[in-house]
Amino acid sequence: MAFKLGRKSGPLMEKGQIKGSMSYRNKDDNSIPGTPVYRKDLEGGVLGESNNDGSIFINENLQPGSDQEKAVIAHEMFHQTQMKTGRLKYDDDSITWDGVKYPRRDGYIEYQGKYMQEGSKEFPWEKMPWD
Repeated sequence: MAFKLGRKSGPLMEKGQIKGSMSYRNKDDNSIPGTPVYRKDLEGGVLGESNNDGSIFINENLQPGSDQEKAVIAHEMFHQTQMKTGRLKYDDDSITWDGVKYPRRDGYIEYQGKYMQEGSKEFPWEKMPWD
């Protein structure tokens, strides 16, 4: 049985192409297919959070559509990828990175013998490939 990508004519087809919008979101909407993005009052200067439920929170004070907002969403999407591939896990008491568990408390994570603030660029899970 053969599979064809389209007909050359028809109400939705023109020269083998689908007519109309295939956009999954409004250009003013921050949602990403499969990963909802919510604006929220995040305390302590936090710009974004990646959640175990697959959602992302971004600071409500970020300018919609700004380069900073886009960078925060990209950063948090990378954490979502890390979590979905099993490299990164977290709960209230720990962060697990590549199978190694690191204690966590009051906004700090113990790493290499010292407690550092969550989000520190010294953590391997915070190193983004584009940085």
